[in-house]
Amino acid sequence: MKKILIALLALPLLAVQGAEAKIYTVKSPSGALCVAVDVAEQTTYTLAVNGEQVIAPSRIAMELEDGTMLGDNLRVRKALTGSKSEHIIAPLYRQAEFDAAYNYLTILSRDGYSLEFRAYDDGVAYRFVTAKKEDLTIKNEVVEFNFAEDYNLVIPYADKRNDPYYSSFESQYTLEKTSDVKSHTDRLAFMPVMVDAGKAGKLLLTESDVEDYPGLFVTFAEEKIGLKAFPTPLPSEWKITGSGSKRPTAYHELVAKTKGSRTFPWRVVGYAQDDTQLPVNNMVYQLAAPNRVADISWIKGGKSTWDWWNGVRLYGVDFRAGINTETYKYHIDFAAKYGIEYVMLDDGWYPFHERNLLKPYESMNIPELVEYARERGVELLLWAVGQTLLEQVEEACAHYSKMGIAGFKVDFFDAQDQLLVQDIYRLAEVTAKHKLLIDFHGMYKPTGLSRTYPNVINYEGVFGLEQLKWTDRDRADMPLNDVLIPYIRMAAGPMDYTQGAMLNAAKGDFRAIDKRPMSQGTRAHQVAMYVVYDAPFSMLCDTPSNYLREEETTRYIASIPTVFDSSKVLSGKVGEHIVMARQKDGVWYVGGLTSWVARDVEVDFSVLGEGEWEVALFRDGINADLTGLDYKTETKVVKAGDKLPIHMAPGGGFAMIIKQK
Repeated sequence: MKKILIALLALPLLAVQGAEAKIYTVKSPSGALCVAVDVAEQTTYTLAVNGEQVIAPSRIAMELEDGTMLGDNLRVRKALTGSKSEHIIAPLYRQAEFDAAYNYLTILSRDGYSLEFRAYDDGVAYRFVTAKKEDLTIKNEVVEFNFAEDYNLVIPYADKRNDPYYSSFESQYTLEKTSDVKSHTDRLAFMPVMVDAGKAGKLLLTESDVEDYPGLFVTFAEEKIGLKAFPTPLPSEWKITGSGSKRPTAYHELVAKTKGSRTFPWRVVGYAQDDTQLPVNNMVYQLAAPNRVADISWIKGGKSTWDWWNGVRLYGVDFRAGINTETYKYHIDFAAKYGIEYVMLDDGWYPFHERNLLKPYESMNIPELVEYARERGVELLLWAVGQTLLEQVEEACAHYSKMGIAGFKVDFFDAQDQLLVQDIYRLAEVTAKHKLLIDFHGMYKPTGLSRTYPNVINYEGVFGLEQLKWTDRDRADMPLNDVLIPYIRMAAGPMDYTQGAMLNAAKGDFRAIDKRPMSQGTRAHQVAMYVVYDAPFSMLCDTPSNYLREEETTRYIASIPTVFDSSKVLSGKVGEHIVMARQKDGVWYVGGLTSWVARDVEVDFSVLGEGEWEVALFRDGINADLTGLDYKTETKVVKAGDKLPIHMAPGGGFAMIIKQK
């Protein structure tokens, strides 16, 4: 590993070496992270961890339409430094509140803009800030992550399509060297990307506070060992597809048209010395714009039944299952029985090709269902094509909010250009005004929007369980995926993975079956996800008919909250396993997942308070490697400091609910 020059490491928070040199540094509060900014003909930054360089000189620039390059030949007017901390109230986040402390460096230009840097203990970030009277047209932005060595990456690539910017952001991860990225000339990658910097720790490349600006795609650096990111071009033409979604068909040679006086998105390098710190990294959330919803008392997390994954199929009933009022009354009765807060009416309740949310199918009596649910303490959410909701947003939100609908799940965005980002913020704002929740699918990764609009209750943008409806086992390694995403995608924000499969297959038994789908791995693996994954709004994906015949599993799942007061990873390693502990109202919940490799772990109960605690354990059965359906429940009594060994079968897991006696 390369070492930073001794003279540079000796610099204080801000240093200017001589009259001509323009090198500035800012360190994290602990001093472990050091960003050095070299302002010369081109502005570059480096990052060192405990004196060891991990990011080599990487350029920072923003190109305007007239050819001006912000960041190049930067004429420094003043450089400001200091320290700040804030106490962040975080509704529906992985922890209810936390303190965020950072040191900052702001380099003010004489040309109406500045560069802001922040260094937290869990990462560093920078952004442009402009203060110009006239509007700006941004042609491009230079975002580089050049590395000190050829590090290992965990990186998601978009699907191969004629339009490289068209993506649902639901890809499995590729594990490769940085230099291998150059072989992927036919497709782009997207964020977050994890970088293994060896003994220096792990880096997570992503962005935060992306408003009125496009999201970044990632590709290889041509002449260096590293990655470069660039904003999605601005669409110039588009079409409405048969589903009612909006798809760009041509792009401008620019990325954004925006206000002249504004802050731009944060370019983020999250940091974790140990793998276990990655899933609880706060960089994206703490850099996002603060809450804009004055009253959030109506925003509630919870679980939901889900009709789509199981093909709207029921059995053991005396009516014809399908898109009809009787089927959803059955879902409501099931939810009420187990204390499940929501019922989702997914694709099919309205003819989406007609692009009219105010006209449900005649078989669906929505007002009757709302009243039926209200009487039983359950609320309903409606699925919609995102573009259709946009076209009717005020009318539809007013109509369904007055009726008593709790919110919308919106789908088929499949882009991250500036126009789409504007649409996402508009949907978040208008639904919040009408006190409606919103769950984004076909959606890019979280960039902190759920801090700004807490009614944004979940996001997809993950290779989730629905993929197993059509992806055979030779193309999907789900247990591996399941122990990668907590460290990478989940670090950016919550994810609607849609777990809860009741048909669970050992490795050789899995088949992709659309209308009667199954999971890869064990039943305990599925149950553990309700603890391990951040998901303030979470699905029970299988048919109620299966859950009703598996009451022990169903009651266990239903007893796990979706919003917690605190979260801590007890043990884990990227791509191997994870053991997560969460606390809510004095009760602890622990969940563990492993890949297809069987694994023995030891759960340390040192997080518990004094006295005896009762553990309700849900774990793999002795034959779980033969049939994923096999599980065992048992009760144990423990106290703080005890340790309990747990065996996880291939593709297995476990869950614990721990209450004080």
